[in-house]
Amino acid sequence: MYIDQFPSKLLEKAVDEFAKLPGIGRKTALRLVLYLLKQRKDEVNQFGNAVITLRNEVKYCKVCRNVSDHDVCSICSNPSREKSVVCVVENIRDVMSVENTQQFNGLYHVLGGIISPMDGVGPSDLEVASLIERVAGGEIKEIILALSTTMEGDTTNYYIYKKLKDYNVRITTLARGVSIGDELEYTDEVTLGRSIVNRMNFEDSVLHR
Repeated sequence: MYIDQFPSKLLEKAVDEFAKLPGIGRKTALRLVLYLLKQRKDEVNQFGNAVITLRNEVKYCKVCRNVSDHDVCSICSNPSREKSVVCVVENIRDVMSVENTQQFNGLYHVLGGIISPMDGVGPSDLEVASLIERVAGGEIKEIILALSTTMEGDTTNYYIYKKLKDYNVRITTLARGVSIGDELEYTDEVTLGRSIVNRMNFEDSVLHR
C-alpha cells in the first residue's frame, strides 16, 4: 500500500497532523498513528488530553519568559537562586540544558529565538526589550550571554551587548569550550558546565576572535 492510499479518512487526517511536527515525515507519522490505534482508548485519551491541557493552560513566566504552571516560574520564585546574575538563552530547551549542568544558580531570560534576517526574525521579535527593562531595574549585576555559537547567535549577542553596555552591569559570555557553530542544546553537560563556570567578559571574547 502506498503511503497516500489510506483506507480511512480519519487515519489520513491523523497522519497529516502528526506530519506537521518538526522532523516527522509521513512514514513516521503513519507509524505513530498506527501505534496509538493499538493502545487502549483511555491511554490515547490521556495522551491527547495532556497535549490539549498543555496548550490551553501553560503560562510563560512574567519575569524570565520560561514556561511555567504559574505566573512566575519555579526558578524565579526560588529564594535560594542568585537574583543578581541572569543567563540569557535562546529558548526553553536551553534553560533545561543549563540547569542539567548543575553549575548555575542564577536566573534566566528566554529570548524566544535569535536574530536571523534570512528567517525574518529581527530584534523586535525577541524578548530584548523586557531584558533591558530587567537590567534597568538595577538589581542585576551580571548578564551571561549563553546563545549558540553560530553567526546568528553571535549577531544577537553583539546586539544585546550594544543595548546594555551603558548600564552598570557586567556582560559575560560562555567560554569557548562550546565549539564555534555549536547549538547549545546539543552541547554535552560537562562542556557546557565548564563554559559557564569559566565564562569571560564579552568584550574580551570579541577581541580574541
